[in-house]
Amino acid sequence: MKNAETPVVKVVLYGAMSSLGSALMAEMLRRQHEVIAILDDLTALAPRPGLRTKTGDLFDAKRVKQSVAGCSAVICLLDAPGLPMSSEHVEKSIVPGPVEQVLAVDALIDGMQASGIARLFLVGDFEALDDPEIEDRLQRHAAEEIREALQSSTLHWTLVNAPRGVPGLTIEHFSHVSSSLEPGLAEPLGRLSRVAVGIADELRLNLHVGQHVTFVATEAIQR
Repeated sequence: MKNAETPVVKVVLYGAMSSLGSALMAEMLRRQHEVIAILDDLTALAPRPGLRTKTGDLFDAKRVKQSVAGCSAVICLLDAPGLPMSSEHVEKSIVPGPVEQVLAVDALIDGMQASGIARLFLVGDFEALDDPEIEDRLQRHAAEEIREALQSSTLHWTLVNAPRGVPGLTIEHFSHVSSSLEPGLAEPLGRLSRVAVGIADELRLNLHVGQHVTFVATEAIQR
């Protein structure tokens, strides 16, 4: 039960409509944190206690500043579908490519620094930082640029390798454990739930600041 004197943890989430976003919302709400999901469509999520929705633009530093004001931490899922964007500088796509991801992180850093919010979990395709054999040079270059931008910032950041998501998993799936899941959803539901628990624990314990991690079960492995 939440103590009236306990400060409320407020988490801003970019990428709420992805499977990992759904897992994170369910886990943060389970811990009685407030979740502010930044969306293009405010009706995309059904109302529930502790969950708020706000409009925003991940590619506009001024809009980011407005969206994150007053929060405890920001979690941004760079490879999530439906990231909020109304910027004229970026062509709308289902999932931002490497170039767009760099632009998004630049705006995110500027907006967070301007609002005085420091804690950031950035989830994306950062395996190229670990594996020199990966041939996608554009993704590797984007990951390196993102890491350098974070290192030059004042943020308390953690890079997280994105787990493999699946379509069709919503916050309802993660909020109510059911034995009647559709075939093939039980494994990703359990796996993504464990990643969400891991990120929530990292936030609570302030672990791996300025580091790059991947989650194996519920343990964060430093890269």
